Amino acid sequence: MEIGRVCIKIAGKEAGKLCVVVDKLDRNFVIIDSPYVKRRRCNIRHLEPTEHVIKISKGAESKEVEKALKKANLLEG
Repeated sequence: MEIGRVCIKIAGKEAGKLCVVVDKLDRNFVIIDSPYVKRRRCNIRHLEPTEHVIKISKGAESKEVEKALKKANLLEG
């Protein structure tokens, strides 16, 4: 799972929400963030990757993630 990969959470209270991988911790865990999901560590088994990848730097701030999602037309509203 690479940095910038857009995913859908499939487990937990934020299930069904769009998120982006902003950092990779190890084989099983990544850091996710988006306007819909609180920035946190997440098991990759709880994510469904989409075909979209946005251009962000490793550990990108929330504003940078939101801006990249808007540019890719992946934000609602």
